[in-house]
Amino acid sequence: MILAKVVGTVVATRKDDRLVSSKLLLAQPIDPRGKVQGNHLVAIDTVDAGFGETVLIVSGSSARMAEGLKDVPVDAAIVGIVDSVNVDD
Repeated sequence: MILAKVVGTVVATRKDDRLVSSKLLLAQPIDPRGKVQGNHLVAIDTVDAGFGETVLIVSGSSARMAEGLKDVPVDAAIVGIVDSVNVDD
């Protein structure tokens, strides 16, 4: 799973028919303390996440196991909205 912050939306007027009516969000991976890590990614939203929210993303074949995404051409799916992250030092 990838911890990330939603930083934008992606609009594609032409896309695979299986993606019609799906919300695509731009997410920035972060570490547990909120520090930016890695490159942005585009993920299909399955939980109605919004801008600025911290989310959980699954990628690869796990993304296609999310609710309603069987046989949908996705590589990343937002499957949870994070309420809090606690890190013990």
